[in-house]
Amino acid sequence: MANIIDTWQKQLREAARPEKVKILSSFFKTGKGEYGEGDIFIGLPVPDNRAISKHYHSLPLDQIAVMLHDSIHEFRLAGLLALVEAYKRTRSYHPRCKEIATFYLAHRLCCNNWDLVDLSAPYILGEYMILINNDTIARQLAQSSNIWEQRIAIISTLALVRNNLFLTAMEIAEELVDSPIDLLQKATVWVLREVGKRDKLLLCHFLDRHTDTMPRTTLRYAIERFAPDERKYYMAMRRTTTPLPDRQ
Repeated sequence: MANIIDTWQKQLREAARPEKVKILSSFFKTGKGEYGEGDIFIGLPVPDNRAISKHYHSLPLDQIAVMLHDSIHEFRLAGLLALVEAYKRTRSYHPRCKEIATFYLAHRLCCNNWDLVDLSAPYILGEYMILINNDTIARQLAQSSNIWEQRIAIISTLALVRNNLFLTAMEIAEELVDSPIDLLQKATVWVLREVGKRDKLLLCHFLDRHTDTMPRTTLRYAIERFAPDERKYYMAMRRTTTPLPDRQ
């Protein structure tokens, strides 16, 4: 096992760009008291990581687990990218999909930064929820007090939204939209915008209920693609009873 993991990590290190370490460390908030405190980067861009790691999709899960628990951020991401590739290649085989999704859940706390969540949750848990026609996984994670589990919950629903299945996403968004945590605000508004691309009226009904309480920046992102009169209405909603603009 050590040899294959050593080879994988060696390839990742060789593709790394050390000059990017400082930028990535700042971008992913690794300073004292920040959400990524203490995380270690080697400066490896995601496309390069994916190009290398997809070739390790067939490794036994216990070997991928070694990568998931590494202290280096890009190594954990590499394990997740290999796992995503493994799921993609076996998505029509129910037992294997269940095995991968169960493994992912068991190691979910290795997804301890937003990119690790965003590049894995929709493509494993989201796709698995569609496969089994059951959203219990996301609903349970949404109730967690851990921000990464909550982010996994809402981000995993992107797979459902992209298949025009909106209920789970909207109900979890109801729970998280007023969160004071920036990482959850941004995740929620991303999902809301994806819903709005497919069903604008559904998004408008959501905003009608939550505009007066949701964070202002979250609202701005949610209505970014709206017409000027609609944006003006929602931004003023906390202070006015101006009639809704025509949505026809």
